[in-house]
Amino acid sequence: MGAITVTGLGKAYRKYPSRKARLAEWISISGKPRHTLKWILKDITFSVRPGESVAIVGINGAGKSTLLKLLTGTTQPSAGSISLSGRVAALLELGMGFHGDFTGRQNVYMAGQLLGYSMSELERLMPDIEAFAEIGDYIDQPVRIYSSGMQMRLAFSVATAHRPDILIVDEALSVGDAYFQHKSFDRIRQFRREGTTILLVSHEKSVVQSICDRAILLSAGRIAIEGAPDAVLDYYNALLSEREGTLIERSMVADGRTQTVSGSGEVTLEYIKLLNQQHEVVEVVNVGQRVTLEMRYRAHQPVDTLVIGYLIKDRLGQSAFGTNTHHLQQPLLKVESGEVITYRITFDATLGPGDYSVSTASVSTSDHLTNNYDWRDLALMFSVVNMTHPYFEGMSWMPPALEVLRR
Repeated sequence: MGAITVTGLGKAYRKYPSRKARLAEWISISGKPRHTLKWILKDITFSVRPGESVAIVGINGAGKSTLLKLLTGTTQPSAGSISLSGRVAALLELGMGFHGDFTGRQNVYMAGQLLGYSMSELERLMPDIEAFAEIGDYIDQPVRIYSSGMQMRLAFSVATAHRPDILIVDEALSVGDAYFQHKSFDRIRQFRREGTTILLVSHEKSVVQSICDRAILLSAGRIAIEGAPDAVLDYYNALLSEREGTLIERSMVADGRTQTVSGSGEVTLEYIKLLNQQHEVVEVVNVGQRVTLEMRYRAHQPVDTLVIGYLIKDRLGQSAFGTNTHHLQQPLLKVESGEVITYRITFDATLGPGDYSVSTASVSTSDHLTNNYDWRDLALMFSVVNMTHPYFEGMSWMPPALEVLRR
């Protein structure tokens, strides 16, 4: 079983004011440094237990790729230590280790040996590698004529030909067609069920939530937070819109989950309620029941454009449905300070049985990246039960019309 332990890890690069300063340091007898250190990662400490699946998330430049290169030994740390137990398979840069002038088959043998396979193992595994990659006769063509998707197919097939103890995957899987992405993640899920420890870098919210037990958010080369995937992704979402004067707060709600509230505060949510057709507040609704989501906002400063949105998520934080008044073509213009606006959104709760939450947003455009006035995850929680319909599986109630023809 594979385990990962990272303690006080740091990576810094030397930064020289000029080429002359670099040369002067090299030839200096005194050994006086002429450089400063630029830290890409600093004081990174975490562990991944055997069989656990952990996601690394963060904006571009946060240090994610550098961390993975340190873990796989392609670059050396400036501080701290790394301990990996078991056989490691890594898929970082697309086609890393492939030579463009060699055929796919030749590259499989070369890359496989770098991963620790013997020639006899590779000969035995080659039919499975070819079958999984599904690149046909291109396996005997030079890799330089491959598309990026074909390179990814072959690289992933080689890296996962044997179930590893530890699988480290960067965002290379975002390249290529949807069919192979699904196929790849099915294999990753299978490895997870069989006990492989997984470290995954991805911005795909659904992937992180469906595969990972825990997530770690990197920000400016340090660990900002770590915890349940939905809580970490909510905080990451808030960081994406962080501006001067923007507030980000985290707190625990009644069921033990972590709520993230962010925004600049020009317009804020005063209350949110879920009502039945008798205008009574409800916390439990029947599958397909008609309900109204009522939200009241107060403007504390004038805003040119106000867009209100909501997102219904399941217990794991996966999106069930969401929209906003921009997409509904009903934004409010020229909202004055002190105005109070109530929104009532009526819909049929065609959701599967389970626990759900509602996230709310008041923004100025179709998303929260320009002006985020008030964003609240877990603003409201409710449950859906099936009291009147035939049993079904899934997140959505889509009543079928069944027709059976016999001869």
